[in-house]
Amino acid sequence: MKVPSKARLEGLAILSGVMIALQARANGELSVELGNSLQAALISFSSGLLIISTVAIFTPRIKKGMREIFVAVKAGSLPKWRLFAGMLGGSFVAIQTNIVPLIGVAIYSVASIAGQAVVSLLVDRIGITGGGPKTITARRIGAAAVTVLAVFVSVIDRLDDRNFSFFTVLLALLAGAFVGVQRALNGQINEFAKESFATSLLNFIMGTLFLLLFLFVAILISPGENGFSLSSLPTGPWWIFTGGVIGVIYIAFTALIVQHLGVLIFTVLSVGGQLLGSLIVDFFHPETSNGVGAALITGICLTYLGVIVSGERRSQRA
Repeated sequence: MKVPSKARLEGLAILSGVMIALQARANGELSVELGNSLQAALISFSSGLLIISTVAIFTPRIKKGMREIFVAVKAGSLPKWRLFAGMLGGSFVAIQTNIVPLIGVAIYSVASIAGQAVVSLLVDRIGITGGGPKTITARRIGAAAVTVLAVFVSVIDRLDDRNFSFFTVLLALLAGAFVGVQRALNGQINEFAKESFATSLLNFIMGTLFLLLFLFVAILISPGENGFSLSSLPTGPWWIFTGGVIGVIYIAFTALIVQHLGVLIFTVLSVGGQLLGSLIVDFFHPETSNGVGAALITGICLTYLGVIVSGERRSQRA
């Protein structure tokens, strides 16, 4: 198969980041239309599971990857608890569908990226990524601190808004932290699967089961007309159902681009695309974000600066 040019791969990396912003917008709007964020998360996650499961049926290497995962678990090489990494992904989407309608895509993106940056320090220090604990440099600590500062800068002009809750921003930070841990666990799973789509399939299975269980418990403990209940599917717009599709496409882009450009370049370009995309989304849909102002733009720039600084240091060590 002909390998796309470097410029095209870089463009796809930026586009993949934009898609993450669009996914947040789609999932958030689905939550609004349903009036049920947990159900929206389940619909988004399960639709992704349906797509990737269909692909797996016709892809021998994905099925082989799944077999290798369970062989490793049976042999004791891969602890069983790591298979539940997908539950963190399900939690991420559940938080996303709940708070994006409240704070907008851009602030959510800034906060979740900060959460990932901070928890990556802990993940590396503990050694969850494999290879044992790693030394955390002052440069990486500083870069993570910049991303956290970016969160406060982004919301500084909304602190006097009675309708704004800083707790939702903290939830976005938590969602990012979940992703950071999930990626570390997925890296260990993928060492045995040797196929990123197999690892992703496992994630979608576990995430969907987790959301199903969460939804069942919510209905069980809060029954009745005024309690928690399922909503009928909205008739549109069509794009609110694309969250799962976008997730699968993002996985495909990641597998292709990282192979040729490396993790560092992909991360820098895709995060840039995500931040730019989130700004564009909030600019054209200011009803939840309170518009795009100087504080938010400054926060976006600080976030990207933190990602670049952290990435440069990793590149030098490599």
